[in-house]
Amino acid sequence: MYNIRYTCAGHVKNFMMAAMLKDRGQFPFEDKWPAMRPIILKLLKQETVTQGEWQDLFYAVHLVCMWDEIGAPKLRDALKQDIMNFIQQAQQRVLQHHEEQALLKSYIAEWRKFFTQCNYLPTPFRQLESSLAGKTNINAQKRNQSDESIIRKLMLDSWNQSIFNDIKKRLQDSAMRLVRAERNGEAFDSQLVIGVRESYVNLCSNPADKLQIYRENFEAAYIEATEEFYWIKAPEYLQLHGVEDYMKYADIKLREEELRAKKYLEPNSTSVQLLIDCCVKVLVATFKVPILAECSRMINSHQTEKLRLMLKLMDRISDGVGPMLIDLEKHISSAGLADMMAAIDVITQDSEKYVERLLDLFRQFSTLVKQAFDDDPRFLTARDKAYKLVVNDATVFRLELPSRQGSGGPTTTIGNTKTTVPTSTLAPTPNSNNNTNTNGQPESKCPELLANYCDMLLRKTPLSKKLTSDEIESKLRDVLLVLKYVQNKDVFMRYHKAHLTRRLILDTSADSEKEENMVEWLREVGMPADYVNKLARMFQDIKVSQDLNQQFKEQCRETIADSINIKILNAGAWARGSERVTVSLPLQLEDYIPEVEEFYKKKHSGRKLQWYHHMSNGTITFTNQVGRFDVDVTTFQMAVLFAWNQRPFEKISYENLRLATELPDPELRRTLWSLCAFPKLRKQLILVEPPANSPKDFAHDTRCWVNQDFAIVKNGKTQKRGRLNLIGRLQLSTERSKEEDNQCIVQLRILRVQEAIIKILKMRKKINNAQLQTELVDILKNMFLPSKKMIKEQIEWLIEHKYIRRHDDDINTFVYMA
Repeated sequence: MYNIRYTCAGHVKNFMMAAMLKDRGQFPFEDKWPAMRPIILKLLKQETVTQGEWQDLFYAVHLVCMWDEIGAPKLRDALKQDIMNFIQQAQQRVLQHHEEQALLKSYIAEWRKFFTQCNYLPTPFRQLESSLAGKTNINAQKRNQSDESIIRKLMLDSWNQSIFNDIKKRLQDSAMRLVRAERNGEAFDSQLVIGVRESYVNLCSNPADKLQIYRENFEAAYIEATEEFYWIKAPEYLQLHGVEDYMKYADIKLREEELRAKKYLEPNSTSVQLLIDCCVKVLVATFKVPILAECSRMINSHQTEKLRLMLKLMDRISDGVGPMLIDLEKHISSAGLADMMAAIDVITQDSEKYVERLLDLFRQFSTLVKQAFDDDPRFLTARDKAYKLVVNDATVFRLELPSRQGSGGPTTTIGNTKTTVPTSTLAPTPNSNNNTNTNGQPESKCPELLANYCDMLLRKTPLSKKLTSDEIESKLRDVLLVLKYVQNKDVFMRYHKAHLTRRLILDTSADSEKEENMVEWLREVGMPADYVNKLARMFQDIKVSQDLNQQFKEQCRETIADSINIKILNAGAWARGSERVTVSLPLQLEDYIPEVEEFYKKKHSGRKLQWYHHMSNGTITFTNQVGRFDVDVTTFQMAVLFAWNQRPFEKISYENLRLATELPDPELRRTLWSLCAFPKLRKQLILVEPPANSPKDFAHDTRCWVNQDFAIVKNGKTQKRGRLNLIGRLQLSTERSKEEDNQCIVQLRILRVQEAIIKILKMRKKINNAQLQTELVDILKNMFLPSKKMIKEQIEWLIEHKYIRRHDDDINTFVYMA
């Protein structure tokens, strides 16, 4: 006898009676089933079940499972039979309908009723499930919290086997036809398709993959139907309306299908993405070639909205954007070069026009990328790549660098007549005694022209005077923007430094603050530190020189205090060339030199000053019968003019001028030409006979004299007083060293390559040729791009001079030699 309290107090007496009567073999399954079956059928049909009936069902199931050894299997079989009977009746009701929508509505209604009971009917049969599983009540409770209910699985499997397998093809086909009708613009109740999908999703009783039936049937059918629909519609639309309209059609349909998929397909699965991938394949990938064929034309005609749409479509497929990038690069490079060639007559004469043209092109291309491709990083990279070709193209402007390096290293000191400079010698290049072939390819003159444009903005010129400070800063920033695309930045820095030297020596800077800011901006855009540091040192030298100049004036004779201005500069920062030009200075200047040198020796012992007269300048007063004029001249011009200082009306031959000035013939010709053919003067300072058309026309017996009728003419009126500048662009190198400037660029590049190779090998100790070239370009890219030929030659030079060696086992691997 068991004394057990059941949860329902009203049944304690019956439960205890059952325990006492068990031995007499009463309450078998056959006795209890007739009372249980009506309640089960009510539950299946969703009819009302009273609380008493519900509790009696619990109690009966418990008695059968506990006191009848074979009661649990009998109960399961009977329950299955009733479930199957109910499902067959539901199937008959569904199949009575032959019209598609009526069939779907009936099926969905029957299914939803049945599925609702799948959640309720298993509840009274937990004891049955425990008995079938051979577990205790406590274990059964734990199991029911986590595992799939046996009765629920029985119900779903029965529905699947009895009705679903028989009519699922009809259900799928009907649902797909409704979706097709919606694609064609017809209206219907979308819940019909959703209901069918829900039955597919909920029918699967496999706990490992609950969406198996849905995926293998409904999802597959939906994607297949979608693909079939657009295989027919898409080619027809393209043929009738053309590519441009088809792109709009494809985009609209992709968006429609994505929304439709989110409505009809299972949201918590990969179904939506699979459907989108299918649509992209049919609507876009299939027609990739004809769509991309229009890209070049659209770019050329700036059809930005259509390009945005094309990018949106092509970005959905593999390698769809690649051809668009190529088309953009071709457009930018060809359009940019064509624009430059069209304006060649203007831009070759004016660096301002050239730079403005480049900036206009950059703005045009940037606007195109922004409007058409929304500044997509891939298209910005393509723009930069193509624009770099335009900037570095040598078709319009060409800088010819020498193909062979001259002998001798770049040992350089610098100074000028008004500028005294301590001797400083640069280390010679390691290959100063051999002739090495360099790249020899023409380079773009763009970096030189950019430097010229910066000079126009920073110097006192009509351009800088008409611009505000903010406008000048904006234009300088624009130059730095273009400079970013210049390959050979070392050329820019060389010319920029030359212009800066002129401005600082001649005191012609429009804004000293802007000058120093420019140095910092160059540092910010990644210009090599040693270049920028030298520029910063130049400003420091000027400030120090101003203090020295003031001290010199305080100590020297009062008569010269206001007539001389010296600049003592460091050759390490200012050096440009070793060439010095002989000249016979006027006595008025010659007398100052010993005093300046003596003053400097007292300040700094052990330093030697070298005077560079071709970088010096001064102001002389010219008086004739017309009036009195102050003329700014170079030292060479001053030496020539002072030849007439004691004999103003005499005609002097060219040969006598050469003897008097001691200037080399090329310098004398250039200087004399600047005095007798200055382009801005109506009346020249010096007259020659016979007349000359160029400096080459001067002969030994050519006679020269001072124009006593010389005057400054403004607005057609002769002025009796005025100031005239004959210096023009301060000459920083002689005529002969113009070629040496380019040679020096090559020499410096060779030195940089050698330095970089040694630096890499010092760090790596051993490196192969391919990796060496990669790292070398990475180090030097902010200055210039070394050619493979130059790299190879410098490697051979370093091997020959025992800096590096080839590996014993691999000739393409190099080893550092300490």
